[in-house]
Amino acid sequence: MIGRRTLMAAGAASFATPAFAADFNWQRFKGQHIEVALQRTAFADYLKAHEKEFESLTGISVGSEQVPEQQFRQKLVIELASGNPSMDVCYVAYTSQKRMIGNGRWLLDLRPLLADTSLTAPDFDFADFTPAAVAYATQADGRMDTIPITFHYNLLMWNKELLAAKGVAPPDSFPDLLEAARKLHDPKAGISGFVARGLKNANTPVWTSFLLGYGLDAIDKAGHFHSDGPEAIESAKLYQALDRDCGPVGVVGYNWYEAQANFIAGRSALFLDTESVGTVAVDPRKSRISDKVGFAVMPAGPKARVAPMFGDGIGIPAASKKHGAAWLYCQWATSKSSQAQLLASGSGAAIRTSADAMVKTMASRTVPDDWLTAVAASRDIARPCIPEIVAAIEFRDVFGAALSNMLTGADPAEELHRATESFRVTFAKDG
Repeated sequence: MIGRRTLMAAGAASFATPAFAADFNWQRFKGQHIEVALQRTAFADYLKAHEKEFESLTGISVGSEQVPEQQFRQKLVIELASGNPSMDVCYVAYTSQKRMIGNGRWLLDLRPLLADTSLTAPDFDFADFTPAAVAYATQADGRMDTIPITFHYNLLMWNKELLAAKGVAPPDSFPDLLEAARKLHDPKAGISGFVARGLKNANTPVWTSFLLGYGLDAIDKAGHFHSDGPEAIESAKLYQALDRDCGPVGVVGYNWYEAQANFIAGRSALFLDTESVGTVAVDPRKSRISDKVGFAVMPAGPKARVAPMFGDGIGIPAASKKHGAAWLYCQWATSKSSQAQLLASGSGAAIRTSADAMVKTMASRTVPDDWLTAVAASRDIARPCIPEIVAAIEFRDVFGAALSNMLTGADPAEELHRATESFRVTFAKDG
């Protein structure tokens, strides 16, 4: 584990300027200006902070904005559907909008650009992208309308001090997780045994994370529903027992931020969320427990050990008039150096295989060894935790409402049956 002093020094370290191939004409679109639309994320902060490096490298000026998640989803669809978007590069969250955007055919197929040696730098090395990342970025018809930029995996995190005080070992399976949460739950002392997202929509991936451990997707690729069967009900019961019975008061209103704040204040023993949300816990500038945090891959379910996966990419609107300049930005943003910095800062899981080796010797690394180990192990067992469907947002809303009801006492089987029948109508219409 990296110590507090090392973390403080690393957090203050500046990112190194990425090195790019000298035998490629990065200045061929010099003088052009591009607009970049990003969802507000930690890695978007990195891109914004280092835009001057891209501008110096290419002679292309950049205007960029970051918009909170809910607003960004609406903005992106409205602008792309209009046929006259204001952006030349845009962020896409695969778990919520990949299929919708793919069906609209609003983004450029990037495969011809990748194959064009006059437009793609020789050191971009597309083969370095992980197969899972490439598969996630590819639409059902084979088009690759985004380049993957960040992945996220749900990890289990814990407060070592609280577990040691109760003699509890870090849980490695679903039954162990529930048993540990119950032993650690101590409301009189102001300590919750467990915390995860409880807010409608935000909570759906927590439930599906457990369902993956039963070997099932809520809706499989053939369109078959598994959202109210025995495994789905058991997964929901586990979620209810953990977040309601062992969670903090008011957890039904918790998104990732509230759950994170609760954990880093030392008020919960176990925390389930993405690796980038969890890295704040080891930042001594923000966390009261920075030297007490453990990280591990998602506990094993009854049928499988699966790392619930989220993914993001960046693409180029087909209606943009600046495809070349935008493509240079995409290459810069997803370069080997940028991906290594992403991983070293804990802003997400890299989508390049080279990042693991690069990050080990980086002075700017702010994440501990067990975080890196958990992220690497997750990559090998990862599956999307939200079905790849057009109506992904509606799926999260409908089942999220059911899960929120469970946190206030509703029966899981009844809620899942009602949500499934409701969503069947939406799925039949939108897919």
